[in-house]
Amino acid sequence: MPIAIVEDRKALAGALRRRDPGVLDLLIAQYQYRLFRYLLYLTRDRETAEDLFQETWVRVLDRGAQYDGKARFETWLFSIARHLVIDLQRRKKPEPLADLEDPALDAPSPLDEFAESERSASVQAAMERLPAIHREVLLLRFQEDLQLDEIAGIAGVPLATVKSRLYRGLEMLRTAMEGGGR
Repeated sequence: MPIAIVEDRKALAGALRRRDPGVLDLLIAQYQYRLFRYLLYLTRDRETAEDLFQETWVRVLDRGAQYDGKARFETWLFSIARHLVIDLQRRKKPEPLADLEDPALDAPSPLDEFAESERSASVQAAMERLPAIHREVLLLRFQEDLQLDEIAGIAGVPLATVKSRLYRGLEMLRTAMEGGGR
């Protein structure tokens, strides 16, 4: 299966409709690192991220016919992963990821508190201190290099909300980096 099919949205959509295992192998090879990193950031638990990683690819295979090729594949892929995380969090006790649904909840997680107590100057530790809604937008924009409209599609919020979260997240990150490790 040529790699070019992964780049051609319409051909990719057709291959997913046919449940072509070769295309799935190519997609996993191309997106495994980014998808796992995204899930790990959202869940903060390697085991959970691994489970959701596998479930995301099962959903891609099962629901491949739903991908129409209009948006970039990674937008669709990250949306699936995000919804799986939200579903998992709804079944569990409320965690900071609940902030994705209700921006009024900004309670720091134990990992955030630990990072704050250590006052680490690294970007990783500073990112961990950010509320989930801001951390997610920063991750998708700067680590995954997605456009703002794609992020809005993944998060299921208006473009203006993404812009606001990005601006506030950058401001929070700057503040955290200036005071975090000194």
